[in-house]
Amino acid sequence: MVNEAARAAPKGGQIPVVLLPGLLCDRALWAPQLAALADLAEARVADLTRDESLPAMAARVLAEAPQRFALAGLSMGGYLAQEIMRQAPERVTRLALLDTSARADTPERLAQRRGLIELAQKGEFRGITPRLLPQWLHPDHLGDPALIGAVMEMTQRVGRDAYLRQMRAIMARPDGRPDLPRIRVPTLVLCGREDQSTPLALHEEIAALVPGASLVVVEHCGHLSTLEQSDAVSRALRHWLADAR
Repeated sequence: MVNEAARAAPKGGQIPVVLLPGLLCDRALWAPQLAALADLAEARVADLTRDESLPAMAARVLAEAPQRFALAGLSMGGYLAQEIMRQAPERVTRLALLDTSARADTPERLAQRRGLIELAQKGEFRGITPRLLPQWLHPDHLGDPALIGAVMEMTQRVGRDAYLRQMRAIMARPDGRPDLPRIRVPTLVLCGREDQSTPLALHEEIAALVPGASLVVVEHCGHLSTLEQSDAVSRALRHWLADAR
């Protein structure tokens, strides 16, 4: 049943925004942007820990979201944003895809994910995040204890069971490239210059396929751009929302 209170229009002319976290991420991934956009947007961060498929995640987000909203997703959140655009494009006023991909996993990536799932199932979940950090962060940020601590705490809050559900959802995602030309809302595509998990070329591909999309490349930045270069990402999102009023 739709939560009508959740769908109520924001007060004071603020723009309703739904933010979608990535794998093993929660509200903390978007904390800098929640603060930086507070004067402009009424933003909420979706809980993506309860479902094990993108269609189910999308249905839950749509049930809890305002009737019309701007949508931004990072990494897995970007995969989910594309699924929401397949399910209910009429509800989304503008779209931001950050550090993500429109492609399905390659056989090599699927094999890597299966190995990580096996580790988690064997009781070695706490060892997974240290393996992922070099893929998620710019090399210079691997020596930042505050950032590393924040990411480690976030992944532990999400926990093993949600991680396994999210991995199953990610591994089953389709190739979304055929759907991108049908997107008809203002779209921002943003990527850290040194993103190893979803490299710049994947974002150039998305931007080329979405009509009128804008591509922003964040310098000195890896995959977790909202935390690594929070000011630059917040500026890009403010620009993305600027004419939405």
